[in-house]
Amino acid sequence: MKLNIIKNVGKAALLSAVLLGPSGCTEFLKEQAPSNLTPDSFYTIPDHAEAALASVYADLRFMGESAGIFSSNWQLLEALTGTSTTETAQNSDLNNLYGLVHDGNTAHVVNYWNGLYKVISQANQVIAKVPPITPMPEAQKKKILGEARFLRASAYFTAVRLWGDIPLITDPQTAGSADFQPTRASQEEIYKLIVADLTEAENAGLAWMDVSGRANLAAVKAQLARVYLTMAGFPLSKGVSHYQLAASKALEVITYANANPSVINLFPTYEEVHQESLKNRVEHLFMLQYNTVVAGNPMDNMYPNFKPVTYNGPSGTGSTVPTPAFYNSYEPGDLRAKDQEGYFYTTYFTNGNGARFELGAPYIFKHFNRTANGTSGTAGTRQNNLNVPQIRYAEVLLTYAEAQNEVGGPNQAAYDAMKRIRDRAKLTTPALGTFTQATFREAVWRERWHELCYEQITWFDMVRLRKVYNEKTNGFDNFVGHINLSSNKALEAKHLLLPLGRQEMLNNPNLKPQNPGYPN
Repeated sequence: MKLNIIKNVGKAALLSAVLLGPSGCTEFLKEQAPSNLTPDSFYTIPDHAEAALASVYADLRFMGESAGIFSSNWQLLEALTGTSTTETAQNSDLNNLYGLVHDGNTAHVVNYWNGLYKVISQANQVIAKVPPITPMPEAQKKKILGEARFLRASAYFTAVRLWGDIPLITDPQTAGSADFQPTRASQEEIYKLIVADLTEAENAGLAWMDVSGRANLAAVKAQLARVYLTMAGFPLSKGVSHYQLAASKALEVITYANANPSVINLFPTYEEVHQESLKNRVEHLFMLQYNTVVAGNPMDNMYPNFKPVTYNGPSGTGSTVPTPAFYNSYEPGDLRAKDQEGYFYTTYFTNGNGARFELGAPYIFKHFNRTANGTSGTAGTRQNNLNVPQIRYAEVLLTYAEAQNEVGGPNQAAYDAMKRIRDRAKLTTPALGTFTQATFREAVWRERWHELCYEQITWFDMVRLRKVYNEKTNGFDNFVGHINLSSNKALEAKHLLLPLGRQEMLNNPNLKPQNPGYPN
């Protein structure tokens, strides 16, 4: 495990090591160099704790970093689903993901492991080093620790779903640490930590929402609902008890939202889902924060290739575009599939704000920023400050509907939660009495595929359900044997887990054996 030292130190902390007044050269040489700050000497005042926590948030953006030409790390969780394909085919690692022939050398796989464990490492530093800081207001300390635990739990939650048994590291590491080359802990152990961290975060005094983008109570409860829903399914298969936990936790968010609809709610339109001015608000319970002063939005790989939809003219990458089969699987009249009104677009305006033209195929509009790129008659700002959604209220509603149905079949509350998603899409929902538990289950699953697509969620649904949406039949296939229409390749049992990175296994022999089906 690599040692990660806190890098994002506030300017004030750095400048405190500089000369504060006139002194000789000898006195200057006695000063401690800012670059020699260590975790032990750094965590001494509340501002240090805030700066350290900021570094954990910053590290979450690894998912938007490059994975080679025409590719970003986030594409790992889209290419495998079969709901997208590529127009470029110039990145061999991305092609291997689309073709389901990825291995321990695939850049996206390696980058996700390194990125997640860096978040975990930085969060471990905060959790270990902040408690002794004195003086520091207890409320501030508790909140910072709660946020750090939410971030650590979220990183572990992603990692355990991708690789299964993984190293469980909860203390800051040095080369002399006893578990510097850790073995892999069981998934049960990983989930125990995740639930414990999220439960502590839930009791940390966080506000229900936070427009600054920091972790909030709604996000923590929604993440707990996700975790319980996942534990109910494969591979832990805890069943009804955890479906009940998932339903109860999602209902807490829904109950608050019903009482405070101006704080948490569905946006009235899909346009608002990707409207820059509504970041961290209403439907967006948690997002990855982007601002071009620090880092611009990383979803450009969804632009159509060589089509003049932005101020740049004929440019873009087109390395993640919807498969025609998935786009055509939306029900007739579904607003989510309507040009520029839902999650796709088939026309746009030349150079962002000129004459409308046909794109010749559907493209993903869910992450398109009109403010930055321009729209009809309005030039773009050229500054893509749109955030990337991680948890939306729409998902909470669908989590509740699915989990409640598994507890005892469809009831009015579960039906109402699903219907809200369909109402926004301008779809008619059959009466509650027409559903059985089985038909309602698949109805909710279909909504998850169509509502939450291209948000790095679908792959995890496929793994926990061991089911995959079949765009041709409108039903669900078993995971093993399902043909991904992006590549016409069948999913295999080995694809339920990613391979461990080859270099990581060379660095740490204690990680062996490799996950089943992949070469050592």
